[in-house]
Amino acid sequence: MKITTWKTIFCMLSKLFFYIAFFMVFTCGNKIMAQTDNGDEASKMFNMAKERDQKAIDEAVNGWWTESMENQDQRIAWWREARFGMFVHWGIYSLPAGEWKGSKVNGYAEHLMRKEKIPRAEYLDLAQTFNPIEFNADAWIAKAKKAGMHYFIITAKHHDGFAMYPSKISDFNIHDKTLFTRDPMAELAAACKKYGVKFGFYYSHAFDWEHPDAPGNDWEYQNPGGDLNLFGGTNWYDVHPELLPKAVKYVNEKAIPQIKELIRLYHPDILWFDTPHKLPLSENIRILKEIRATDPNVVINGRLARSSNLRFGDYANTADRPAEFFPVDGDWEAIPTTNESYGYHKFDNSHKPAAFFITLLANAVSRGGNLLMNIGPMGNGALDPRDLSILDSIGQWMGKNRESIYGTTPSSLPMQSWGVTTMKNNRFYLHVFKWPKDNKLIVGGLKSNVANARFLASDNWKKLKITRTSPMDVCIHLDNKMQDPVNTVIELEFADKPETDTVRVATPDLNIRLLAFDAGLHGKDLRFGDGKAKRYYVDNWFNKEQWLEWQFRTLAPASYNVVLKFAGSDDSGGQFIVTADNVSIKGTLPVQQQKGEVNTLSLGVLHLKKGVHHLQIKPELLTKPELMKILEICLIPLK
Repeated sequence: MKITTWKTIFCMLSKLFFYIAFFMVFTCGNKIMAQTDNGDEASKMFNMAKERDQKAIDEAVNGWWTESMENQDQRIAWWREARFGMFVHWGIYSLPAGEWKGSKVNGYAEHLMRKEKIPRAEYLDLAQTFNPIEFNADAWIAKAKKAGMHYFIITAKHHDGFAMYPSKISDFNIHDKTLFTRDPMAELAAACKKYGVKFGFYYSHAFDWEHPDAPGNDWEYQNPGGDLNLFGGTNWYDVHPELLPKAVKYVNEKAIPQIKELIRLYHPDILWFDTPHKLPLSENIRILKEIRATDPNVVINGRLARSSNLRFGDYANTADRPAEFFPVDGDWEAIPTTNESYGYHKFDNSHKPAAFFITLLANAVSRGGNLLMNIGPMGNGALDPRDLSILDSIGQWMGKNRESIYGTTPSSLPMQSWGVTTMKNNRFYLHVFKWPKDNKLIVGGLKSNVANARFLASDNWKKLKITRTSPMDVCIHLDNKMQDPVNTVIELEFADKPETDTVRVATPDLNIRLLAFDAGLHGKDLRFGDGKAKRYYVDNWFNKEQWLEWQFRTLAPASYNVVLKFAGSDDSGGQFIVTADNVSIKGTLPVQQQKGEVNTLSLGVLHLKKGVHHLQIKPELLTKPELMKILEICLIPLK
């Protein structure tokens, strides 16, 4: 035989032995997992994992991390001032845009590779057709600036592992594998500098579907961390610590070097990470340590490294696609997207109106948060016309009302039925979403006298008439129509720091929304939902010792229809009682519920006297494991 033939046979045998060995490791691994899920061996493994993570925590807290937090206020000052930013998910997945081989792919368009189980080689074929000739960095950033956004974050590498810049660490990048030879990240960084917008990157550090050693790809590499839940599922690194060196190899060879490369090449103001649970906490802390050593001034979000009781980033992140916000201590940021996908999805026409984002922004800032609003540019590099329309409308509102957003904080006023409030120095900004029918806006809980009041967006400084209705309330006399149909902002100026009360006020003729997120929680283990449109609930309601309470004040005797809203679940059911002023209304949850949807239940009429009220909802009988996933109680004034 020829030498080449022997070489061919040898290569074939080598591959055969590799696959046999892999099969044995995979099979034995699953057997080991089954054997160690119970008993002393499992306990020993999890204790080792706990020790591994605790060692990393102790090293950080007793040294470099604590030192790095000494200048956090200076590092994050610009972010606190900015309040509003643009998030961009753009990659080669933007080209198929939610379609694969002629079929629509539901869900996040940027997850195409995972959802369709696309091999690396086939994904590269897609990359070779990517040529975004309509990409214009200047136009992107100019549009963000006009919309009132003060920072900009783009995907340098998403979960597909494909770098959208000319990386020297991996050739799986836009320069080496596509027809597009420019550096879009460099162009965007330059445009941000031109327009005075802070610049940063999203980098997927824990998920990488192209790399053979990284978590996530279980269709080609049979790696842990994917949809098949191989090797113990979510906690694979605790169940099978012998697999961790493989992931560490990926972190050492790709993740950390690329993050450092991004810092060195583009000097970002902020780095944004995601899905930290795909790696053990010890690895996430190690990555953070490398970043802090490279650039101690770059802002880092909360999804890189976090434990149950400690946040190692500069601020916290709430869930994706929020509609309401649960309470968060300290700095935080929400990341809505214009439709339901973050990457461009040509079949997703669920774009929300600009009004949704204008009110969401005001709501976030009134609770101490930032809003990082996502758009998904198209595969050709142009911005989606639907996103452009939303940005233009937001920009029109921000152009007139920017003072009520930038650099503001939550005001000391209690919650109001008509909207939300922000403050800066000795000024309150009233964001009025609901106009009073009699054109008299009651501002409850305001003890100080107002020096000046005006519509913020007005071209003239017309002073609004204000009368005091009680020692704790004032009335602003308004025009007969809203200045802005979405959010009319009224600026109140005070001679000194204003004094306020803390009890929320029920404005006559306006509904009172008592959100579960705003309730006082009693009993152990109650928890918040993620805040999405149908998930702004409190759940884990498993016993009679758990209950919710709201406090509010009525300005006069009033009667209300009481309506309960809850998210339907097969595991919810029972009887409850709503009490206020020693008056009780009993209710029974329906046996048939619309699962995952907002369910509504009318409870009857509640008559309230003038004054402060404590409304409580308590279980009387649980017929299912959980009483309910309560969203809100709405008090609707009777005419």
